[in-house]
Amino acid sequence: MNIMQMMKQAQSLQQRLKDTQAQLANTEITGQSAGGAVVVTCDGQGKFKSIKLKAEAINPENPSSVDSDTVEMLEDLISTAINEASSKASKEMEEKMKAVTGGINIPGLNL
Repeated sequence: MNIMQMMKQAQSLQQRLKDTQAQLANTEITGQSAGGAVVVTCDGQGKFKSIKLKAEAINPENPSSVDSDTVEMLEDLISTAINEASSKASKEMEEKMKAVTGGINIPGLNL
């Protein structure tokens, strides 16, 4: 195999990686607990997108006592905390990976 063939294969692989990452970023995956009282949605890369709570998750004995504003406020508070933790984790990973790679951009590592 000559160098041109290797370059073409590397470019093809790099494009397939980008395409797959884009597909994963646009995929929604949900997980739930308590029979759907708590539903979390992430993208295909595992990045948090949203949380939905039902009143039963907040007050199982008397769900009708929980108004929609309270549910929305809790969803926002939880979402903010998850996004902050995720952002910190991403920055930490980026710093550690740059230390390992010497700042070289390696396709597929999302640095």
